[in-house]
Amino acid sequence: MSNTMTPMEVSRRGFLASAGAAAGGMALGFHVPFAQAQTALVQNGSPEINAWVVVNADDTVMVRVARAEMGQGTLTGLAQLVAEELECDWSKVRTEVPTPRQSLARKRVYGNFNATGSRGIRDSQDYMRKGGAAARMMLVQAAANQWGVPVSELTVAKGVISHKASKQKISYGKVAEAAAKLTPPEAASITLKDPKTWTVAGKRLARLDTVKKTVGAQNYGVDVKLPGMLNAAIKDCPVFGGKIKSFNAAAIANRPGVKKVVQVGDTGVAVIADTWWRAKTALDALPIDWDFGPNAQVSSDQIRETLKAGLTANDAVVGSSNGDAPAALANAARKIEAVYSYPYLSHAPLEPMNATAKWTAERCEVWVPTQNAEAALAATAEAAGLTVDKCDVYAEYLGGGFGRRARNDFVTQAVIIAKSMPGTPIKLMWSREEDMTHGFFHPVTQCKLTAGLDAQGNLNALHMRISGQSILATVAPQNIRNGRDPVVFQGLDATGAEGTLGYAIPNLLIDHAMRNPHVPAAFWRGVNLNQNAIYLESFVDEIAHASGQDPLALRRKLLANSPKHLAVLNAVAEKAGWGKPAPKGVFRGLAQIMGFGSYVAACAEVSVGDDGWLKIHRIVASTDPGHVANPQQVEYQVEGSFVYGLSAALYGEITVQNGAIVQKNFDTYPVMRLHEMPKVETVLIPSGGFWGGVGEPTIAVAAPAVLNAIFAATGKRIRDLPLKNHSLQKA
Repeated sequence: MSNTMTPMEVSRRGFLASAGAAAGGMALGFHVPFAQAQTALVQNGSPEINAWVVVNADDTVMVRVARAEMGQGTLTGLAQLVAEELECDWSKVRTEVPTPRQSLARKRVYGNFNATGSRGIRDSQDYMRKGGAAARMMLVQAAANQWGVPVSELTVAKGVISHKASKQKISYGKVAEAAAKLTPPEAASITLKDPKTWTVAGKRLARLDTVKKTVGAQNYGVDVKLPGMLNAAIKDCPVFGGKIKSFNAAAIANRPGVKKVVQVGDTGVAVIADTWWRAKTALDALPIDWDFGPNAQVSSDQIRETLKAGLTANDAVVGSSNGDAPAALANAARKIEAVYSYPYLSHAPLEPMNATAKWTAERCEVWVPTQNAEAALAATAEAAGLTVDKCDVYAEYLGGGFGRRARNDFVTQAVIIAKSMPGTPIKLMWSREEDMTHGFFHPVTQCKLTAGLDAQGNLNALHMRISGQSILATVAPQNIRNGRDPVVFQGLDATGAEGTLGYAIPNLLIDHAMRNPHVPAAFWRGVNLNQNAIYLESFVDEIAHASGQDPLALRRKLLANSPKHLAVLNAVAEKAGWGKPAPKGVFRGLAQIMGFGSYVAACAEVSVGDDGWLKIHRIVASTDPGHVANPQQVEYQVEGSFVYGLSAALYGEITVQNGAIVQKNFDTYPVMRLHEMPKVETVLIPSGGFWGGVGEPTIAVAAPAVLNAIFAATGKRIRDLPLKNHSLQKA
């Protein structure tokens, strides 16, 4: 958006397009206008120093963060970075989330609201740190003006400004009002601290939301309560691509609490009632006649065969290549080949999809747990039939997101339902079954890998053929160029921060045969890095064993020219004791990859009983994200990512029968139990110079490290997940 535009001077169509691009994982560029990021006072009378910093008279500091909080600690991490540059008292720092409409009214000063792709801190840190530094400069200047002394003679610590010569001291709260009236410094004049000097950022500080969550006081989207609010439950066509033929609203009209039955688009129907349970039970009793459409006979077996055919098809698009892999493979002294596959997965957050909407002909407001409040605002405006300046979205805490809440289909539904009863706030909440069967799933893929070894056993050529679904084909088809979805190649020399391969292979070809079944795909925590790491790292392990090489030694040889990849690999090998005897009956496996701007590795230790019972004892993980805002949060994110990744590896599988999703709740889509969780040891080796992601990269190395350890323990190579479908009992 141009900074020459007046506030809110943006067409709904233009905003929908830009917000939609952000929802599809493409970052929107913007300029942070420090000179325009400030007003004199916020509504409660507290001085706003700039768009990111409000200082109250009692010296408390409010840091504004335009990112979603879903347990990853982004609000705390960014607040630490701002507090570091602001040099305020950390014990007096709080956070708040602005609305996307407020941001638009200020020429999009808060930038991108998107909290996907582990970009919450890495994409915000620069301008937010500068916001903190600019606020400090203004506060110090206000004190210098009041005392009539040069700024150079003043120092500041924990929100107190001092003048050594006169022994004067004054707190931020006492000069905040005067500082708010000053002209903000130009961005070019703002110098950020060297991370080596950090005293607040980079430290193991408790999260700002811990206490409220511990005592059950933290509100989430499902907790929203508004005066006169009603509740809605919804049911969509069980088969993607189907629609409603008819429904008999009169059959449930007299049920207790029922207010209205509403058709939602061509595919859904909702019941509005005084309580959600009454809405849900009435919906269950509602006679609905479905037209299941052209996909009513599709099954997982058919999808599997379609992908299998893509492994040898001629329509593949190249993602990465060097040398001449086909020729090198044709002349190889020895070839090794394997086919791997990865299933559909559901996001399955604990809090099901929900949104509360209030619509009138003049205004529409939505309260929603979303990973992208700007995209939610776009969805709101479109569904409401109003201009963006007449709508707003209030971002609630998320009870799990994992990429699912980057899609705002449930926001659209909530607004459509609210339009049927103007002026009445209505909370739409999906049932667990609706949440499990009407998501946007982790894409299904297969991969055929062929390696060529020379006469000395060295890896000379590699061809990776991926066959399967494109996420961008579902969420942002405009970002597919010449049939190529760049997100498919995460970790495999994809462009930008999505991940370089690291391995030096003289002849390389990685291509993709796009096959898009009717089940919609979208970003799922770790995205395509998950299966790509399994395909690549399991196959490297196969090559090592087939050629009589130690798996660590082979990786070290292939990573000789990739020091950051090598550093995280060496860190886990050393911490785990690779090369030293493991406890009796325990076996180790390795994996490494790069994604979301960070370098990650893992070493898993497992045992497999004579009865085939798998026990994952320990996983040592290492990550280099460049910089670390809070080491404790990073460790928690690594541990949490392993819960998610290992749950998928052990149990995760969404299947299709008669065009519909089979798994409808946690009884058929289980997650790890507490006793199954391994001990996790995290080694942080931030090398500086860049900002990588944290929440998503490490999830990718858990499964391949475990799979490689299982092979070491049993001699069985598992090439398709989940593990629940396989017997690990020794032959």
